[in-house]
Amino acid sequence: MSSNETNGALAMVTGASVGIGYELAICCAKEGLDLLVVADEPKIHDAAKQFRNYGVEVESMEADLATREGVDRFYEAARGRPVEYLLANAGHGLGGAFLDQNFDDVRHVINTNITGTIDLIQRVGRDMRQRGHGRILITGSVAGYTPGTYNAVYNASKAFIDSFSFALRSELEETEVTVTCLMPGATDTEFFERAGMTDTKVGQGKKDDPVDVAKAGFDAMMRGDGDVVSGLKNKVMTTVASITPAGMLAEQHKKKAAPGSGKD
Repeated sequence: MSSNETNGALAMVTGASVGIGYELAICCAKEGLDLLVVADEPKIHDAAKQFRNYGVEVESMEADLATREGVDRFYEAARGRPVEYLLANAGHGLGGAFLDQNFDDVRHVINTNITGTIDLIQRVGRDMRQRGHGRILITGSVAGYTPGTYNAVYNASKAFIDSFSFALRSELEETEVTVTCLMPGATDTEFFERAGMTDTKVGQGKKDDPVDVAKAGFDAMMRGDGDVVSGLKNKVMTTVASITPAGMLAEQHKKKAAPGSGKD
């Protein structure tokens, strides 16, 4: 896509305060896209200052997209301006045994990763379909390929998102609205700290650079690709996972994600 097609167009980016979402917003800004960004923490306003350094218009909002009110506020913040790009990245994890978790925390993971995400996608996607064009990037995860022992709700939520992305893309194949699913592996962000997984093997292991992950996703969106698995290691993992029994995958995940496994 040429710069003439992107300069001044509006991109919505969720979960843009840190990590992959922050880097996705940088990719948009470098492309000349104006930004409407949101996160559930005040850091989003500091991030917005960095995005403005690229000479684009930026509006930032602190809102919880796990709530209907948060989605309402963010969607309405566009004030009727056409959203040409939606980068639905907001999400978080929750480590530990499911039966030991506070269900309010469980509910928040589901409402952030699934309910709020697809609510926003439906609203913006309808507008795109009516106009006849637009691009949607959804951050799924390679975690969606694996039953997530000690991260059960998160992995299940990403299995939903990965599946949803491909289905929505198929429904829109006769239109000029594209849907791309970015499926990263373990990435060097605040994810593991927030999920309470810093003492696990996966939490302490080598991780991908969010700059590289975001660029892979952004470039795939701009090409209109259906999906992108970032990193060779993750590509191999998803291929192997596709032919491995679910019970075996769950046992393998247990060794990486069990509380205290990083001390072994």
